[in-house]
Amino acid sequence: MAETLSSLQDLQGLATPTPEAGPRYVQKLDPHGRAYATGKRKDAVARVWIKPGPGKVVVNDRPLDQYFARPVLRMILQQPLTVAKRLNQYDLTISVTGGGLSGQAGAVRHGLAKALVNFEPDLRPVLKKEGFLTRDPRVVERKKYGKKKARRSFQFSKR
Repeated sequence: MAETLSSLQDLQGLATPTPEAGPRYVQKLDPHGRAYATGKRKDAVARVWIKPGPGKVVVNDRPLDQYFARPVLRMILQQPLTVAKRLNQYDLTISVTGGGLSGQAGAVRHGLAKALVNFEPDLRPVLKKEGFLTRDPRVVERKKYGKKKARRSFQFSKR
């Protein structure tokens, strides 16, 4: 910007690039035709791959109902597919580590929603509205010195 503008006429003469309507989301696939995403919740991290198929779900090399035995956890995991109306249209391969089963189910839900957006960018508004693309920031509070736990104090005794 070597030249200085002295009037509004000079400002109108400058050509400014017009920004596009918004960010354009494109399909992101690996060489095997799969979409990948990482989901996180508490201390759990889930790596999710999806590809078109009859709806087979494998979690850590085990079937879904064997890994997540509680129906509530399976329901949490399948929420993005249900909202997007894509139940039994994708094969899921999931690798999940860390945390407990509840945190792992939340991590898989987060990763699955992100993988669906990578496979079908048009699903983004539907999944975003339901809050599946937002990482839940709540984690366990750390223990403080002088305390028994994060906030619990030692029992007080007057004598």
